[in-house]
This record gives sequence, structure tokens and C-alpha cells, in this order.
Amino acid sequence: MFKNYLITLICSLALVTMTACSSKNDQSSLVEDGSDASLGLDSDGALTVGDPNGSADGWNGPAELADNHTIYFAYNSENIQDQYLGVMQANAAYLKKNPEARVIIEGHTDERGTPEYNIALGERRARSVARYMQNLGVDVNQLSIVSYGEEKPAVEGHDESAWSKNRRAVLNY
Repeated sequence: MFKNYLITLICSLALVTMTACSSKNDQSSLVEDGSDASLGLDSDGALTVGDPNGSADGWNGPAELADNHTIYFAYNSENIQDQYLGVMQANAAYLKKNPEARVIIEGHTDERGTPEYNIALGERRARSVARYMQNLGVDVNQLSIVSYGEEKPAVEGHDESAWSKNRRAVLNY
């Protein structure tokens, strides 16, 4: 428990240091490159996501949240890709506006790898999402994580098309 708290604290301090030392408000270095979303900080210091098809902060209300509960990952990675920042921002905004709401973040993997490895990778994916949500201002008490590894595939199949849909974290309210 103390170790997890310490790791979260160190990650938070690193994030604050990177933000303070940055010469511009671009936060794209926090996640993998690959999207056209513009990132920055609002007047309160909160992370914002510029969405070319939506509002400036990526939040279009409850309808958007209903369709955005899944963050997909690259093979053997727990790094959140830029294209999912809008999903993270929308869910964080909802949780901050509804402090009584709770979410379970489920970590999943594809079928490759041993069951033990996949459980650990699923947990790392869920923790990565939880840490990022905390960095967006979500109360840690609203977040729980669980790893299913390869046990609950979204898509059956033994090819990259199926595997890519199974490497995910799902926010389950």
C-alpha cells in the first residue's frame, strides 16, 4: 500500500516538474504521439484537449461519455496513446462533476503471453489509466482497478484484428 502511494507521489511530482519546466503548454510528451489532438492547460491548470470535432476541452456531455469507455493499447504496452486523451478527459470531467460516482478500470490483454504475464500487463494498463485520471483531478477513492488479462476477450480470433480490440482498458461504471 505504501509502495503504491509512493510510486503515485513520485509520478505526480515528475508530472508537475515536467509541466513547470516546459517552455510551452503542450503536454503531448505525457503520452505516445500519434494523434492530432492539441493539448494544453486551462486557466485553472487542468489538462485540456482540443478536439477538432467538438468542444475545446473534449467534453460534449453525457452522450459522449456513453460511447467512450474504452482505451486501446499497442502490443505489450501500457502507455496511453494520444488518440484516447479525449476519452480520458470526458470520463475525468464526469467523475469530477459527480464525486459520488465510482468506476472500475478493467485491464485486458490479447491471448499472446502466459496467463501470469497477461494478468500483470492488464494490471499495468488499468493502473496507467487510473494514474492518468488522478492527474486529471479525479479523486483516487472514485477509482478501482482489476485485471482480467486474456480471460475476457472483446473479440474472438487469432489475428491482429482481434488482438488489437482485446488490448484495452475499460471504464466500467
